[in-house]
Amino acid sequence: MVGATWDAAENRWTVATDQGQIFKPRYLITALGLLSKQNFPAIKGLRTFKGELHHTARWPENLDLTGKRVGVIGNGSTGVQVITAVAPIAKELLCFQRNPQFSVPSGDREVAPEYRRDVNERYDKIWDEAKNSMFAFGFEESNRPTFSVTPEEREKIFEEAWQLGGGFRFMFWTFNDISTNEAANHAAADFIKRKIRETIKDPEKARKLTPTQLYARRPLCDAGYYQQFNRESVDIVDINAIPITEITPKGIKTSDGKVHELDVIVFATGFDAVDGNYTRVAIKGRSGQNLRDHWAETGPSSYLGISVPDFPNLFMILGPNGPFTNLPPTIETQVEFIADAIKAVYKAKPLTNGSSAHTNGTTNGHVKTTKTAEGLIEVTSSAEEDWGKLCDELSSGSLFRKTDSWIFGANVDGKRQSVLFYFGGLKSYRDVLKDVVDNNYKGFKPFAASGAKL
Repeated sequence: MVGATWDAAENRWTVATDQGQIFKPRYLITALGLLSKQNFPAIKGLRTFKGELHHTARWPENLDLTGKRVGVIGNGSTGVQVITAVAPIAKELLCFQRNPQFSVPSGDREVAPEYRRDVNERYDKIWDEAKNSMFAFGFEESNRPTFSVTPEEREKIFEEAWQLGGGFRFMFWTFNDISTNEAANHAAADFIKRKIRETIKDPEKARKLTPTQLYARRPLCDAGYYQQFNRESVDIVDINAIPITEITPKGIKTSDGKVHELDVIVFATGFDAVDGNYTRVAIKGRSGQNLRDHWAETGPSSYLGISVPDFPNLFMILGPNGPFTNLPPTIETQVEFIADAIKAVYKAKPLTNGSSAHTNGTTNGHVKTTKTAEGLIEVTSSAEEDWGKLCDELSSGSLFRKTDSWIFGANVDGKRQSVLFYFGGLKSYRDVLKDVVDNNYKGFKPFAASGAKL
């Protein structure tokens, strides 16, 4: 899809593809993903490099980095994974990092046959528990504050989470206030910092890899990330202290004048998250305004992470201000809601007096439900505004707002920082959707009957 335009005359979308095809669906459902549009930082000389240059989001098939001098820019979730995988095979690996990361073991391991059987037997229950939890990662989030236990008990709980593995588990299964209470956050951070210093033998490398900011970004996990820096062939360049000034034909030049000569540069610099997937495609609504312009002043917004006013019959899966959770259960939740909403339009009765949405006039005091007024579902501007305010309120007490991460759009140069997620959790979000449905699709304009079969 290269563009989509709402056709008010036909009450349909006109969708164009890069192959020259034109489609005219009644409903447009976008499943563009949260993390799709690659983020290449604006570094001078980017295209002058004579070696290989790759972004992790477009990894070439059969790329072999064995015996090569590799530079990795970025150390977020993907950067941690790439560094862990490349370190054992590269001749040299230089990691250009801006902010040291907190990462815990992933806990990936072979499972016992009895565990697999238990999962199979409880499969439906496991999914039900996930959908009725905060983050939908298959564990029960903690309800105990960090300082409600003794220091010894706290250490034991952190160690158990470390051994079990999982970034979200460590942050949210251990205690309930790590992401909201700075003192609690420091307690968790100090535990991980001790693990980093215990793991890395070189004191200078350990210093560079020890985080200095709050433990308040997407919770990371790894399969041996810190251990890779015990290799003599692996080193770190602190680009906060010594920034990258340009890419040269031979490699990466830093502000101290040094050119780090490389065979391959890997950009693990992430994505223009959430709205970047939409602003690169011209999706034009009722007034001819595209989504990019609709979001220009306030930042990306929606109702429920699904619908946008003045864009009739458009449904987004993982749109702006959707839940900050494990994504597969959230995707299923939104797909179910969207399917039910479309069914509701087809089952709706014709609009009567007092219901003025999607109409073109009245006759004898009754709303006319002409063919051009049929089959529409559209959110109100006030519903979008109220949902945005709620998302802002829910995130206001989160320490995540105090770090410069992609979760609030801070990773892309020039991008306006804004609230991109609903921080109420999946269970709360599902409750909201149920309330919307139970109250005749509250927040949406009254339906006009479609007059057609689904």
